[in-house]
Amino acid sequence: MNVVVEIVGEQHTVAEGTTFKVGHLNNEKGETLIIDKVMAVVGGGQSVFGKPYVEGARVEAKVVDHGRDRKITVFKYLPKKHMRVKKGHRQYYTLLRVEKIIIDKEQVEVKVEE
Repeated sequence: MNVVVEIVGEQHTVAEGTTFKVGHLNNEKGETLIIDKVMAVVGGGQSVFGKPYVEGARVEAKVVDHGRDRKITVFKYLPKKHMRVKKGHRQYYTLLRVEKIIIDKEQVEVKVEE
């Protein structure tokens, strides 16, 4: 079963056991997060889409690591003005692993594959 969650202003499609990067969170390494902004549940041949979120669905994720992404080059240039600026940037991120997808079957009508 896959779900689409919204966290830190981004949407991610996740399943149990997957890891994914999000923008930096102030949670400690090893801490468990409850993500209740589930936008869609897809599984068992059925799909449930929220308006904007699916009621009764949430995801438990564990903070695996914090780090910095690879360097990107930012180059600004104005022709005929002798303005050239070259900078590098490394974005901070938090690595999350999905532990459980919890669905309240009374509120969400979707068949769960076991």
